[in-house]
Amino acid sequence: MTQHFPTRQLRFFLTAPSPCPYLPERHERKVFAHLPLSDGATVNDSLTQVGFRRSQNIAYRPACESCSACVSARIPAVDYVFSRSERKTLARNEDIERHLVEAEATMEQFDLLRRYLLTRHADGGMAEMTWPDYVAMVEDTAVRTHIIEYRLRSRDGGPGDLVACALVDLMSDGLSLVYSFYDPTVTRRSLGSFVILDHVVQAGLTGMPYVYLGYWVRGSEKMDYKVRFSPIELLRPEGWRLISARDRVAEAI
Repeated sequence: MTQHFPTRQLRFFLTAPSPCPYLPERHERKVFAHLPLSDGATVNDSLTQVGFRRSQNIAYRPACESCSACVSARIPAVDYVFSRSERKTLARNEDIERHLVEAEATMEQFDLLRRYLLTRHADGGMAEMTWPDYVAMVEDTAVRTHIIEYRLRSRDGGPGDLVACALVDLMSDGLSLVYSFYDPTVTRRSLGSFVILDHVVQAGLTGMPYVYLGYWVRGSEKMDYKVRFSPIELLRPEGWRLISARDRVAEAI
């Protein structure tokens, strides 16, 4: 059962407690609202900037009663200085081509997603995702969204093998990575990091200030990668705060 909180523009709802997918023996609650069809992009921009995330036509954020481990994270893209290891990751994947396509689900994408989920997140809530679920995730949107397909460069000029995908929202102040997945059998390319770094590159080239990464969950090993990027900003009660390398160590404890 949910509770709702009327406002002038949106009605917010609160979910009942459910097991946390990131931290054992904890429960999560979320506050959420349905994005309007008329100006969904503008509303989504405003909500993302204060810590919400989008899933289809719903914007949500954690509202746990006794836990604040989930923290919104974003990378300042314009002045980002790539580390030596990040430059190596980009160079290692120079033979991968990026293709911006419409937010339309394909079976090729879904097959890649299924392999990714069954290998990397078999115990997660998305492991049972069906084809209709994937279509809804990609196509049910009232915002400016697209998919980036990453393919190995083909020698014969045709489409290369699909090795990664990213569902991305185009915002007024940057790019929001809604969900990304990649070929789990390709282990030496650091494809997860590459997808993020490539979006930092693209945002920087077009003058977009930020790449939104979603939630970093303190104490979750699966989410620690988000605070390895530097510089990075975390959303605190007083607003977005740029954290230093020393701060990142303290934050991760």
